[in-house]
Amino acid sequence: MAKAQVNTKTKTQDNSKTMSEEMQQIIDHAQALLEATSGELDDRIKAARAALKERLESTKSEYGELEDGLVEKVRAADEYIHEKPYYVIGGSFFTGLLLGWLAFRK
Repeated sequence: MAKAQVNTKTKTQDNSKTMSEEMQQIIDHAQALLEATSGELDDRIKAARAALKERLESTKSEYGELEDGLVEKVRAADEYIHEKPYYVIGGSFFTGLLLGWLAFRK
């Protein structure tokens, strides 16, 4: 049982790390775009750069908050499932019954 908990935690951490790396790559690409257009003098490009820079900064802070909240919720759900597995199995069973009943209703 402990081995399954370790595998689940490892998978959760791996998925979180992968998601974080992908988001960092997107942010890096946006920063590279900002740097590539830094020498342009056109007003439209300057306005677009300013808007992208502002959005990039807000996205970084929002992503950090979102990631922290998501990781905490995943950990809480993981702990709950390990503490009360029969509740989760029962809930899943009844949810499946309800969805099946709704799907095949005339």
